[in-house]
Amino acid sequence: MAARLRELRQRAGSPTYRQLAQRAHYSIAALSSAAGGRQLPTLAVTLAYVRSCGGDEGEWEAIWRRTAAACAAASAPAAAAAEDRHGDGARPPYAGLAAFGRSDADFFFGREKLTGTLVEHLKEKRLLVLFGASGSGKSSVLNAGVLSAFSGVSPLVFTPGPHPLEECALRLAARAGVAPGPVRGELAAEPRALHRMVRQILAGRPATDAATDAATDAATDAATDPEADELLVVVDQFEEVFTVCRDARERERFVASLVHAAQAPDSRTRVAIAVRSDFYTHCTRLPALVDVLAHAHHPVGPMTSEELRAAIVRPAARARLTVESALLTTLTADAHGRPGALPLLSHALLETWSRRRGNALTLAGYRAAGGFEGALTQTAEAFHRALSDDRQQAARRLFLRLVALGEGTEDTKRRVPRQELDDGPDTAYVLEQATRARLLTVDGDHVEIAHEALIRCWTRLGDWLDQDRDQERLHRALTEATTAWESLDHDPDSLYRGVRLAAVKDLPRQALTARERAFLDAGESAAAEQQRRGRRRLRRLRRLVGALVVLLVCAVAAAGFAVRAQHTVTRQRNEAVVLRAADESVRLSPRDPSLAAQIALAAYHLAPQQRTRDALLSALSVAPAGPRPVGHTPAVTADGRTLAMADGSRIDLWNMADPRRPRRLGTIGGDGVGLNFIEFTQRGTTLIGADTERRLRLWDVADPRHPRLVAQRPTGHSEAVYSVAVRRDGRMAATASYDDTVRLWDTTEPAHPRALAVLPGHAANVKPVAFSPDGRTLASGSDDRTIRIWDVTRPHHVTTVAVLRGHRHFVDALAYSPDGRTLLSGSDDRTGRLWDLGRLPRYRRLGVLGRHADIVANVALVTHGRVAVTVGVDGAVNAWDVTDAAHPDPLAFLTNPGGSVKEVRPLGTDGTVLTVTAHRLVQVWYTDIRRALAEACDRVRATISRAQWTRHFPRLGYAPPCPRRTGNDAPK
Repeated sequence: MAARLRELRQRAGSPTYRQLAQRAHYSIAALSSAAGGRQLPTLAVTLAYVRSCGGDEGEWEAIWRRTAAACAAASAPAAAAAEDRHGDGARPPYAGLAAFGRSDADFFFGREKLTGTLVEHLKEKRLLVLFGASGSGKSSVLNAGVLSAFSGVSPLVFTPGPHPLEECALRLAARAGVAPGPVRGELAAEPRALHRMVRQILAGRPATDAATDAATDAATDAATDPEADELLVVVDQFEEVFTVCRDARERERFVASLVHAAQAPDSRTRVAIAVRSDFYTHCTRLPALVDVLAHAHHPVGPMTSEELRAAIVRPAARARLTVESALLTTLTADAHGRPGALPLLSHALLETWSRRRGNALTLAGYRAAGGFEGALTQTAEAFHRALSDDRQQAARRLFLRLVALGEGTEDTKRRVPRQELDDGPDTAYVLEQATRARLLTVDGDHVEIAHEALIRCWTRLGDWLDQDRDQERLHRALTEATTAWESLDHDPDSLYRGVRLAAVKDLPRQALTARERAFLDAGESAAAEQQRRGRRRLRRLRRLVGALVVLLVCAVAAAGFAVRAQHTVTRQRNEAVVLRAADESVRLSPRDPSLAAQIALAAYHLAPQQRTRDALLSALSVAPAGPRPVGHTPAVTADGRTLAMADGSRIDLWNMADPRRPRRLGTIGGDGVGLNFIEFTQRGTTLIGADTERRLRLWDVADPRHPRLVAQRPTGHSEAVYSVAVRRDGRMAATASYDDTVRLWDTTEPAHPRALAVLPGHAANVKPVAFSPDGRTLASGSDDRTIRIWDVTRPHHVTTVAVLRGHRHFVDALAYSPDGRTLLSGSDDRTGRLWDLGRLPRYRRLGVLGRHADIVANVALVTHGRVAVTVGVDGAVNAWDVTDAAHPDPLAFLTNPGGSVKEVRPLGTDGTVLTVTAHRLVQVWYTDIRRALAEACDRVRATISRAQWTRHFPRLGYAPPCPRRTGNDAPK
């Protein structure tokens, strides 16, 4: 039917959709969707389309009714049978990277307690929002655990995708046996439509309006299951409504429909939503969800040792296999306490099973598979090594296309339609081999990465993402524009023009599909035609100007004006060239720091202004060369010379005397228990931290090459410990926890820490804590949006001195000025705030630091408290001049090419700071432009060539900013 509509438009002279919309009084999107063939349009839209093209409305009404009846009678597609990758006929007892499905319930063990809790929750409240880290087992618990417990309830399981309302409508329409178009329209128009439709389906009545004909009614009655008295809707990977759905209105309508269907008084629907825990803040921004979230959410934590043993041993026992005791001990130790470890565990077990000896799973087989994380990396690398060079490039393009780049969050997998991929033989072969290796999942017409653990653990894929992140964003936008162009029947108005077309020309042609290349070729042809028309207009204009010049030959003053105008144009053009080169230097700095430093320095010399200064500081502040620190949690000594970096349970100690060339000093080995926070004492001889099992740990690091653990003891906190603070004299420490309390510790003798006091008072999670420089007060920030100042001079009689109010969201970071009179705080409300504490208990609000586009994750005060540094999830590092704290001035806006910034620490007192990104990347930044100018040329290995200069500074005279040197003259 859609093809015949397009033929009708061609016979009418191929009017544009804008012209059709003016004739039909319907939107361009509605008319183009009718001819796109993805869903059946309404009868009214179809007749309006036909009327605009001069067709016979009576004939087309009959065509529409035959098509509607055929759609209603279509049966739902059958699920494809899974193929055993080993070919020996034996079913593996482990799922690998894939989530456990409903058919895998017999092999799903270890989550019985959690499953029981979730089932009781759903029976009582009907709405469940399941939060958990990626790899914590949310999908498996819902599919293999909860769905199996509701055996008498009809399930509806789907992921939202880029169009969650359309996905929901397709599933409901298949269940009801009707066309999805009207169903989608009803869901978009009215949130209560989902509740009504479910009741109609379960009651055996058609889920359509009165205008639907009798053929559709009969198909609906036949498709309805009369025995199911309720419907259980499971929305897996709910974070896709934020990562791939771009329509905020569709997102809100989808969530409102789910919440109403579960909470209506006569509800026949139970709703279970699985969402990654780092999207909790995003969920609180949905009006329909935030009101019910407090009573509907449930966390998925790590499995206990007993649950891990059950998940390892009992599936093997059901398959009549045995697990070697040494293997069981090793697996339990490797997985215990590690967030997101379950897919890695399941994949390691699957690879061990494929290397089983008889009916025994052995430690030797596990080690041959590569170990815990190595099994997944080994599988991915073996797949990659087996490909030819051309197919390795095809694999790189395919996997990059299957990742949704994070915006303030970690990267996630992306479900891609098969038609979006190229049809070449290399792509088809790579897709087949990756599917056999269980790295990818092919479901009908869609392809996706088997699990997000592959994004975290496959180093090669992480390197691809880091190298091509900016290009991938351009490429993703190009893919969406190509899809829109095709849906509008190649309408020339939807082609790229100007700046957008120039930006995507730098994308490698071999990385584009045939569809995308056709879109770019069409855009370039349209641009060339536009240039030809422009040249004709220019020739006519020149002839006109010539005539005017003859008439105004005596106007000498006009000639002088023209000269001045030319100078102005040249100056403006040169300034635009310089600013563009400054921006390019920031993007270039991770790949070629030598060239980036020279471009940024030259841009600053040519146009010394805020934007070029920011670019110079950003270009010089890159990751250290050679072996470099990695991890999540940093701690820096007061003199900035020693860095401790925690990565899981392991701590590396580094000499940071030269921040660009750090040297590893020693390592504190991990015991499988992760660390939440670490902090040095003032003299740097003791390191204090808190682990994920809520224990306080102290290490003697007086000799950083031979650190040793001197004490560990339970903190007494009932929830996770968020942060640790150490008083300047090292005799007292404080721990802050999600149990809403702060605890004080006597650390005079590091080998024997003693509990001093418990400080209640906050109404929600306590996050950052910080001692004042004189040690008399302690500041604590909380999710209750307040900052409390405690008098700790008498540790057994601690009192609240003041409660600072002003932030509109959670308080995440605190830092005192060196004189203790000013406090800097950072919050989820995207701001930092300065507070005057010089006359406690009275306090005064000072300036607001508000240039971030997302959460302010951490703060610091450097250069003796005159400069404030704030870092955020938006990837920016902002420096502020707070000499006048009541009126702070922006000092520098530093762009971070490594993604979201989570931590910042001062490196001494010279304005240098160290940051850590969400991808564990350590970077060193200058905030003092004078030092940056003095050291910029130290980054140069070879002087910028004339060709490079011409590329970045066209029409500007060649003037290298650093003394001429060759590669042999590079600084050592």
